[in-house]
Amino acid sequence: MKKITGSQAIVKCLQEEGITTIFGFPGGAVLDLYDHLYDADIKHVLVRHEQGAVHAADAYARVTGEVGVALLTSGPGATNGVTGIATAYMDSIPVVILTGQVPTALIGNDAFQEVDIVGITRPCTKHNYLVKSINDLIPTIREAFHIARTGRPGPVLIDLPKDVVAGLIAYPEKKPIRMQNYQPTYEPHIGQIAKACKAILNAEKPVLYVGGGVILSDAHTELTELATRLNIPVTMTLMGLGAFPGGHELSMGMLGMHGTYTANMAVANCDLLIAVGARFDDRVTGRLDSFARNAHIIHIDIDPTSISKNVKVDTPIVADCKYALTAINNGFTSDKSLDPTTVRHQTWINTINQWKAEHPLSYKDDGDIIKPQYVVEMLDKLTKGEAIITTEVGQNQMWAAQFYTFNTPRRFVTSGGLGTMGYGLPAAIGAKVAFPDRHVIDIAGDGSIQMNIQELATARQYKCPVKIAILNNGYLGMVRQWQELFYNKRYSSTVMDTVPDFVELARAYGAVGLRAVRKSEVEDVIKEALATDNVVIMDFKVAREEGVYPMVPAGKATTEMLLV
Repeated sequence: MKKITGSQAIVKCLQEEGITTIFGFPGGAVLDLYDHLYDADIKHVLVRHEQGAVHAADAYARVTGEVGVALLTSGPGATNGVTGIATAYMDSIPVVILTGQVPTALIGNDAFQEVDIVGITRPCTKHNYLVKSINDLIPTIREAFHIARTGRPGPVLIDLPKDVVAGLIAYPEKKPIRMQNYQPTYEPHIGQIAKACKAILNAEKPVLYVGGGVILSDAHTELTELATRLNIPVTMTLMGLGAFPGGHELSMGMLGMHGTYTANMAVANCDLLIAVGARFDDRVTGRLDSFARNAHIIHIDIDPTSISKNVKVDTPIVADCKYALTAINNGFTSDKSLDPTTVRHQTWINTINQWKAEHPLSYKDDGDIIKPQYVVEMLDKLTKGEAIITTEVGQNQMWAAQFYTFNTPRRFVTSGGLGTMGYGLPAAIGAKVAFPDRHVIDIAGDGSIQMNIQELATARQYKCPVKIAILNNGYLGMVRQWQELFYNKRYSSTVMDTVPDFVELARAYGAVGLRAVRKSEVEDVIKEALATDNVVIMDFKVAREEGVYPMVPAGKATTEMLLV
């Protein structure tokens, strides 16, 4: 068999895995690979910072359900990507990161642009590899993709020494991947499913608590069937938004620190909590000893280490969410003793609806002053809830989660577990590359947007007409809110005294800049932005000290909410 170079083999393997787009930034250690990408049928998106490459690949994976790929050079190129890798790891996003490395003979000699990226990323990757032999190159890449996309997804890093990539190899035949120590459990235990069905049937005040695992396993249809069939109210985590239609009468919106009054009260008072693809994060539970204290807890998760990790559960089900929900739905169909037609929980639903009526998400209208919540509501209205929304992190992220209605999965792209400022713009580019015909809007703050604002150049170069809605309040808003509430308004290092003129900055990149300073201008600005076939920055001068409410203070129970 004719031998080819390692770089040619990598390109061939990427194509074999169905990869059509990668995001990256070249450097000396990966020049051979970039040379072969030049003629390959793979689109390469040149970012302006390696962190942006991983964020874009991460978002590409979130909106498509496929594996995202980032290509970085050695040393600082690799370390610049670590924040993006940790972001994907915390949210269980399948990304393969290829990093260049110095030749194997120089590893450990402090060579130019050498860094132990395998050691650095060990805590924030699902798995990682240093390829020491060219004979291991293609089997390693195939295995990396398998690990990234199966079980609980996650990022996998492959470190590629320059001599390995330059060497010659006979391209190996593809064989089924068998890993003795890695065999995720997809099918649920039938006995546990039977227990769950009986618990659901006997509950008087059930709640479905839904996380990002439902979206990652494409189980939204099965979830909706269960909820509507048994009339069970649904609350979603930040990562779970869109797993169940946000506009549905059974939806209670998001729960937790900035969740709805209804969701938090329902979880606190339920007698059955069905957790599906969620991990009982501290932002959801609040004070653990008060979380769902009277509930029987069913927990469905493909990762056995997540079961009873933070909250002790009564009925654990280790399985893929789609398989488990299908089995539960089938259980009500096949077992005649489990008749769901008599289970309507009307008294419980009446209580839920009363909470919704008494404490809806709201904010005070201050005449022609722009409230950030109003901007998000108007974005929702003018896009008919059909845009892909990415966010930065902070108040902008929470207002997006609260006031944009996500009725379908893979439309909300945000950094949940790590809370990475600077995520939204490169994520918007990744989403737009995946779906060029959809509106993609980054809801941003004036602080967070500046962390990766150089990616405006990437968006312009690749004709990705993303829209950026900056909720500009002249502060690091979420930190300022905490200082207002708990530090006597001592705004230590949260005042943004100097910010760019975002309209002029947009123009400097060849984009379009628009500004609204009054509420009456908001709708026209959004309409113009949506109609513009270019990158657009919308600079909304919002009420400076507006807060995100409800809010559960740190260390408090989720029932101890601060309301508007």
